[in-house]
Amino acid sequence: MAENEEVVEMTQEELDEQHRVRLEKLRGLKDAGKDPYTITKFPVDIYNSEIRGRFEELENKDVVIAGRMMSRRIMGKASFFDVRDSSDRMQVYVRIDGVGEDKFAEFKKWDLGDIVGVKGYVFKTKTGEISVHAKEITLLSKSLLPLPEKWHGLKDKEERYRKRYLDLIANPDVKDVFVKRSRILSEIRKFLDGHGYVEVDTPVLLPLEIGAAARPFKTHHNALDIDMYLRIETELYLKRLIVGGFDKVYEVGRIFRNEGMDSTHNPEFTTIEMYQAYINYFDMMDLIEDLYRTVTLNVCGTDTVTYQGKEIAVGKPWERLTMIEAVKKYAGVDYNDWATDEDARACAKSKGIEDEINANSTKGDVLIAFFEAFVEDKLIQPTVIYDYPVENSPLAKRKPEFPAFTERFEYFINGMEFGNAFSELNDPLDQKERFVKQVAAKRAQGGNDAQVDEDFITALEYGLPPTGGLGFGFDRLVMLLTDSASIRDVLLFPTMRPQV
Repeated sequence: MAENEEVVEMTQEELDEQHRVRLEKLRGLKDAGKDPYTITKFPVDIYNSEIRGRFEELENKDVVIAGRMMSRRIMGKASFFDVRDSSDRMQVYVRIDGVGEDKFAEFKKWDLGDIVGVKGYVFKTKTGEISVHAKEITLLSKSLLPLPEKWHGLKDKEERYRKRYLDLIANPDVKDVFVKRSRILSEIRKFLDGHGYVEVDTPVLLPLEIGAAARPFKTHHNALDIDMYLRIETELYLKRLIVGGFDKVYEVGRIFRNEGMDSTHNPEFTTIEMYQAYINYFDMMDLIEDLYRTVTLNVCGTDTVTYQGKEIAVGKPWERLTMIEAVKKYAGVDYNDWATDEDARACAKSKGIEDEINANSTKGDVLIAFFEAFVEDKLIQPTVIYDYPVENSPLAKRKPEFPAFTERFEYFINGMEFGNAFSELNDPLDQKERFVKQVAAKRAQGGNDAQVDEDFITALEYGLPPTGGLGFGFDRLVMLLTDSASIRDVLLFPTMRPQV
């Protein structure tokens, strides 16, 4: 009768016993001069998926594979076991007369989870399964801990995020998300490089906390004896480069914000920001729509994707609405009917959103409150919202014909903001005034470290050409194209509360 082995769920006591037994096996191997950790390389010459794809060519040919032993079925003097490499699993057939009596006896003491190497020839079993008939087997690394639950079933999400290495072992499909993430980034770089953009790197550690709304992480540089701050954006340094003569730049930047966590926010995340001289925000609308359409089509093979049960038509022309138009469409409120700030606040009260504003809220503040309360979650298909009030757009250029508003847009998919763009403010006097107000507001809320970035103002004084700029959350795009519900599903190692 066959002896079938598979990973089963264990109590902590059973796990501890397994650990003890496996350590004893390792000591036995070392005492016998067969320490697997002394092996430095193994001549793998093919992946399991390639064997499947080229079976007719490889049948009866010798191959060398390696990977993790995921299951085993011992049948007297023969055995089948599954080896999983980075591409797929492969069944291996081992006979005592094929590998030798001593090696077969060693093999029977190996454990599920061990890393093994196999030299043998490709064949197909009587049941039609492509397999490798082993001529030699080698223990390459000892697994001292048993795999979790069933090999296909690490279910606890917190445990999966915390121990991603186990998640990847137990749930092989998870790796597909991260392979796709890499491809998405490659396609974005290909698109931007093809449009003449130059990829650059800017500082992560900054000597001052800028006055922007996000809260930074703070650290200390011992050699200089100064406090420093992890960046919350890449914008100001990238625009310095436009001042310096670069016409098109972008950065794939790791960003750090000391703020809350939820399904779309992690303290560290990746943004892609791009800046181009001599264009405005309408040009950036065209660029980002083209980028999303191209990347989606190249990565997914279609420009319509399913996200959480909804069809998202990335490839169709995106709707474009001013914020005033969007609030009128979805909330039934017209900004142009408000003659004064008091009128706007009274309208907010009549619509039940008085808690979202305060006694000093301006018409612009109230418009933003209406947008967040009535519009944002309605924007399921890709939608551009443009012309934002100056109150919440400190880095965007004012509209010459409507100075209460700025040449800014954000785009939304599935009720979530995916990116933010401006016709960049290049008036150093206006910029300085806005920074001062922003810093004052932040200090009033307890952010005593907030400062005006005087060097950035100096750079603007040398002349920033008319510039279009855009930044978007790369992780959210990956969520969309992999149908992932949480940002933690697309970060290999998301931030987690430490286990006690």
